[in-house]
Amino acid sequence: MQNATLPRPELIQMADMLAREKNIEKNAVLAAMEQGISKAGRSKYGPEYDIRTQIDPNNGAIKMSRYKTVVETVEDEFTQISLADAKKQNARLNIGDEIVDDLPPMDFGRIAAQTAKQVIMQKVREAERMCQYNDMKDKKGEIINGIVKRVEGGNLIVEVGRTEALLRRDELLPREIYRVGDRLRALIMDVRFEVKGPQVFLSRSHPQFLAKLFTAEVPEVYDGLVEIKAVARDPGSRSKVAVASKDSTVDARGACIGVRGIRIQAIVNELQGEKIDVVTWSDDPATFIINALAPNEVLKIVIDEDSKNVEVVLSEEQLSLAIGRRGQNIRLISQLTGWHIDMMTEAQESEHRTRETKERVDLFMQALDIDDMMAHLLIQEGFAKVEDIAYIPQEELLKIEGFDEALAEELQNRAKAHLLIKQDTLTKQIETLGIQDDLKNLEGLDLDLLVKLGQNGVKTRDDLADLATDELLEMAESSLTETAANRLIMKAREHWFEQDAQNR
Repeated sequence: MQNATLPRPELIQMADMLAREKNIEKNAVLAAMEQGISKAGRSKYGPEYDIRTQIDPNNGAIKMSRYKTVVETVEDEFTQISLADAKKQNARLNIGDEIVDDLPPMDFGRIAAQTAKQVIMQKVREAERMCQYNDMKDKKGEIINGIVKRVEGGNLIVEVGRTEALLRRDELLPREIYRVGDRLRALIMDVRFEVKGPQVFLSRSHPQFLAKLFTAEVPEVYDGLVEIKAVARDPGSRSKVAVASKDSTVDARGACIGVRGIRIQAIVNELQGEKIDVVTWSDDPATFIINALAPNEVLKIVIDEDSKNVEVVLSEEQLSLAIGRRGQNIRLISQLTGWHIDMMTEAQESEHRTRETKERVDLFMQALDIDDMMAHLLIQEGFAKVEDIAYIPQEELLKIEGFDEALAEELQNRAKAHLLIKQDTLTKQIETLGIQDDLKNLEGLDLDLLVKLGQNGVKTRDDLADLATDELLEMAESSLTETAANRLIMKAREHWFEQDAQNR
């Protein structure tokens, strides 16, 4: 090898070529070369030494040096030097400083040169992978165009620029078939950096893919005049999209559908004929739900904001249409709005109200030791639970005709006593059932629900995390909405995600 202090323009030319070929920074290639030459130097002078190399980015001249750190007590004579010995070389040196000894020019033998080459190529590959990861990471949540490169067990390996991405079978639309060489559009759902490089995961079934298609096909959405507020999908079958206008002169729904449906049809074609309903968003839950149910005419709507439950009354002729085939329509509306929706006819609503009133009357009579007339009076005044009476300001009870302070105080004392007994009973049941602390301390679970879970064999946080939403709803016996059940299960799974992140 030539003298290390002489210019080596061929190194700079090689760095330029690799940088262009691998689409990475030239400095990253030079850094890889420096590490490779340093390793070759350690193979000659000894692997114990801290040998570093610098390549002049202008002319390629190589400078190799050995470094030692100044310390109070030497533990490693190859990389450290005592303060006393360091002072002999330079009186101004202090602990933590480094002594740099330039090494003489070295001739690379065949093994040393091969070692350097291997390190350089390894570091260049690492830099290339990191560059690909940073590029794809910034595109997460965007739609990309790719070409199917391979098909492996139903999963597609898609070529996206210089990167390969995975589109799993369950992230495709049902009955969708792609072959090698086919072009496709998909959402970059996730990007992870792993040992073998960036791992890119695509999806065509994700709700966000539909939202991004609207951004691509509808100029008003792209420009921000119309906002996609929510999306609910049954991939390949039916979807509902809630839209809102930020400009009073722009009809959000009309803009998304387009003249003669031309804009929505382009999206439908991309999704293999998936039917798309565009719904006008409203901040008022009742109005939003009524919009989502159109063209079905809602006769009555009752909203319980505490439980996120909605009761909708329709005519008998429209009920089955509103529910949809296999409950698809109402399920999508519930997902879109975030409310659990119970649909019924007027006759069913009347029967439901009668049964609900009787249950509340029986509860109040038993818990508060009052007669039928007073129980009905409390219900008419809007009280639904014993907790409502126990913890409401006493002034609210005094507004009821015929109530005085003594009666209001007595009712509240009875309500609190009932709740204490109930709490004590449930707490003992929880202990008997052997429910673990990690489940008891999970946010969002009350004592009633804990007992129901324990009776069904769910006694730890992992047990709850393993449940499907419909299983939890069945155990909860109507005390949870679908949204609340989903939220609880995801809360229980949070520690899984944290562990996965730490492992990566």
